[in-house]
Amino acid sequence: MVDDTTQQDTDSTTSTKRRFPRLGRGGADKTTKTTTLDKGTGSGGTGGDGGGHGVDAVKLRKVLAQVLWAICVLFALVLALAVLLIAVDANAKNDLVLWVINRADNVDLGFFDLTNPIKDWDEAETNPAQDVKTALFNYGIAAIVWLVIGKFLDKVVRA
Repeated sequence: MVDDTTQQDTDSTTSTKRRFPRLGRGGADKTTKTTTLDKGTGSGGTGGDGGGHGVDAVKLRKVLAQVLWAICVLFALVLALAVLLIAVDANAKNDLVLWVINRADNVDLGFFDLTNPIKDWDEAETNPAQDVKTALFNYGIAAIVWLVIGKFLDKVVRA
């Protein structure tokens, strides 16, 4: 007579796929039974049929970090473009020039604006070349701060 339980145990261990090969660290029995987490049917499983929540979270965090970094770089580019437009003395009546300078005023973090700058080389407001230095210094620092903020957010979100 054949023992049915022994036959079922043998069939179940040979028919299940192992996710990870056994590395042979001693012990006589090197076969393991598959748990519900290995099959991906349990909560929190990262593999198998229905799992993958951990992988999805990593991808989501990576995409979110890239988006945050891109936004901070965009803000820094707007500030740099505003400095360039001020340096080349672009037509202040042009809508595009006004839009860029207004957006730079929006993203200058409030500390580096040109109406109340940290460092003002032209306190008399008479020399346009001094205005370029003031814009370059203040908007340049604001752009660097945005890049530092972006890199910090990138590291925090990816961690």
